[in-house]
Amino acid sequence: MSRDARWKTLLDLLVERGRLDVEAAAEALGVSAATIRRDFDELADQQLLVRTRGGAVPHGVSYELPLRYRGSRQAAEKQRIAAAVAELIVPGEVVGLTGGTTTTEAARALAARPDLANGSPALTVVTNALNIAAELAIRPQFKIVVTGGVARPQTYELIGPLADGVLGQITLDTALLGVNAFDPEHGTAAHDQDEAAINRLLCERARRVVVATDSSKLGRRAFASICPTEQVDVLVTDAGVDPQTAERFRAAGVEVVTV
Repeated sequence: MSRDARWKTLLDLLVERGRLDVEAAAEALGVSAATIRRDFDELADQQLLVRTRGGAVPHGVSYELPLRYRGSRQAAEKQRIAAAVAELIVPGEVVGLTGGTTTTEAARALAARPDLANGSPALTVVTNALNIAAELAIRPQFKIVVTGGVARPQTYELIGPLADGVLGQITLDTALLGVNAFDPEHGTAAHDQDEAAINRLLCERARRVVVATDSSKLGRRAFASICPTEQVDVLVTDAGVDPQTAERFRAAGVEVVTV
C-alpha cells in the first residue's frame, strides 16, 4: 500500500471511529506500529489530526478532510450522481459550480459529453473552485470564469469579498451546488461560513439551483446555512436515500432524481 493510500485509509478510519490507537491502526492496515507512528506524526504536522498518547484524534471539533483525501469516499455513488447532473445541462448555458468532490465529478462528466466537445465554447462555467477551473481550462468547449478570493485549502475554493464582487455582476442559468448537509426543513448548509456565503450568492444569481449530493448528507444539518429548501429546484442523489426523506423534499417542491 502506498503512503497516500495509507494516509487516506487512516483519515477515513479516524472519521468513522473518532479515535485511533497505533496498534489498532497497524492491524487494520497490515503494517508495523512504527509505520503508523510515523504516519501519525506526518499527518499531525499537516494539521490533519492531533497526536495523543498512543494514537490520534481528529483535528478540531468540526473535522473536515481536505478534498484530495475525500475524493474516493462513496466514489461510485458520486460518479452516478455526476453523470445524471451533467445530463441536466443544456448547451449554451451559463453554469455555476461550487467546490467539492461531487461537483468535481460533475465537471468531469460535463467534459466527457460528446455533444459539448465541438471545439467552440459550448458552456460558460463560473466557479470558485481552483481544481475545477484547472481541469476544464484546457478544454476549448468551455469558457471558464473564475471568481477572485482567498483559497480555502480544504476544498480549493476561493472565498471572501473578492469572490463576492465577481458573482454580484453576473447571472447564471444553473447553479450546481455541493453541500455538507441538506434537510427538508432547514435547507442546504456547509461546515464553513465563508464557503456557505459564496455558495449562497451563486444560488441567488441562478435561474435554477441543482443540489448534487450523496444520500448520507440528506436529512442532516450543518453549521452555516446556504439557501432554504424552496430555493432548490432539483436534488440529484443516490438510490440509498430514505424514501420518507425523499417524499419530504418532494412535498417542499423539490424534484428528486435518484441514481
